[in-house]
Amino acid sequence: QVQLVESGGGLVQPGGSLRLSCVSSRSSFSINAMGWYRQAPGKQRELVAIMYTAGNTDYADSVKGRFTISKDSATSTVYLQMNNLKPEDTAVYYCYRREAWGETNWGQGTQVTVSS
Repeated sequence: QVQLVESGGGLVQPGGSLRLSCVSSRSSFSINAMGWYRQAPGKQRELVAIMYTAGNTDYADSVKGRFTISKDSATSTVYLQMNNLKPEDTAVYYCYRREAWGETNWGQGTQVTVSS
């Protein structure tokens, strides 16, 4: 099983920025997709951003133009740069990784709170 360790969450004011990081315990050669989901209290977990092996990406409509996903294959790390944060971005953010053979793994989550 792959271990995914997230960092970078915290409390930020509206309009502020945060950068989340997720490091995998397994090398990146077998990755099919890697990305971020989030879950707010009382809501279902939703996709935020995902990057596929070919480099193409998908974003939730609510974060397009504000969030950017990137990766460092050499260190098996995926990042989520979040700018112009809004209170509705408050949630626990989870790192996600899917292997070429379909295995999926999740991180433990990191809390992002946007509040004045």
